[in-house]
Amino acid sequence: MEANRHLADALSEAGLTQDELAEAVNDYLRSLGREGTVSDRTVRHWLTGKTRWPHPRQREALEAVFGRTAGELGFTPPAGRRLPARTEDPVHRRNFLTAATGTATSAVVPLIASRPYSVGTTDVIRLRSGLDALTALDATRGGHEALERAALAGAAEALDLQKRAASQRIRQRLFSVAANYTASAAWSAVDARQSDRALTHLNRALYLAGMGKDPVAELRVWNSHAMLAVHRGEFSQAVDAGQAAQASAVTRRDPLFASLAHARTAIGHSVVGDRRGALRSLGYAEDALGKASPDEARPSWVAFYGPAELLAITAYVRDDIGDAAGAEAASHRALAAIPKQFRRNRALATLQLALTQLHQRDVDQACATADQVFALMAGDPLPGRMRSYLGDFLRDLITLAPDSGTAREWEDRYRSEWSQAR
Repeated sequence: MEANRHLADALSEAGLTQDELAEAVNDYLRSLGREGTVSDRTVRHWLTGKTRWPHPRQREALEAVFGRTAGELGFTPPAGRRLPARTEDPVHRRNFLTAATGTATSAVVPLIASRPYSVGTTDVIRLRSGLDALTALDATRGGHEALERAALAGAAEALDLQKRAASQRIRQRLFSVAANYTASAAWSAVDARQSDRALTHLNRALYLAGMGKDPVAELRVWNSHAMLAVHRGEFSQAVDAGQAAQASAVTRRDPLFASLAHARTAIGHSVVGDRRGALRSLGYAEDALGKASPDEARPSWVAFYGPAELLAITAYVRDDIGDAAGAEAASHRALAAIPKQFRRNRALATLQLALTQLHQRDVDQACATADQVFALMAGDPLPGRMRSYLGDFLRDLITLAPDSGTAREWEDRYRSEWSQAR
């Protein structure tokens, strides 16, 4: 008897337990007026391979829950029988992206038409799937108003659905989903340098995370709070927010989240001038990350964080505390490791490398490196945070090399690109 790895992987990706999958399948069956009798034992039989071919109604429900065919979920019919043809997609998932423009929509298509039954686990899974699309868009293009609007619409829909939740547990999950959509909107505003809107969204997201009893969403909010505090020049609050992230319950069971919280605290210490505290927090972040399992199921928003991002943060911190050479080395290592899909993060790491080179008075190389930022982000407007950092580079360039011909050429290039990037 061979375990069904395809189903196990789908279960992990959806963030479901065996009990929750049973509940989702039963929700679907009941929505069609059928009896829901699937238990965690049934799911265990599917996972272990004891049941290789569920009966038709269960297969239909599984396809609806995961948006995959029975064959894609690892099920095989008895010998002599063929897999049934799939005539249509079994689940109409939320679409937050407009194919023609590649941007987030300003209005969200309703996930669920008017239904006579209460909202259950299947509805939560479908709503969660939209978060992944927004995260992917952010990783490529960065924060912008259309993404922010789509995220807020997703949060509003989750809160509307919780009014018809089948149980208190479903209500909590929907509050959690709403918290994550609101946190996505907040992060988009942070990246776009819309700090007042970001602060409003973050405070709302923290409330919703509490209602949903979701420590991961809580950490996510504090992580963004720490970044926003740096942008606003509230440096002591950046340390406080990083330490609040460290106190989130999830850091005790997943070292990766603990590492992220320590890394964010390191930035806070560096901007307040606490060199020892910054290096100590970086050490804690490295130690925790070394204990983190890469196979742990985690939400898509945290996929950006790993060895490459920690190196990028290390470069920022070391440059801030006056170790430009160490910062440059960390920047090179970060750029060698950042996955290609994180285009915005790669551009930011490239800009950080340029700053470290500039702070070592290597003006020609710094300007050549900074040029790459425009090439990396070609085709999309620059997020507000990146535009601000480019302005920081220009100010340092003028201060450190006011009479350099290369500096004047780069300033001309910067102003030309700036006008085109709006």
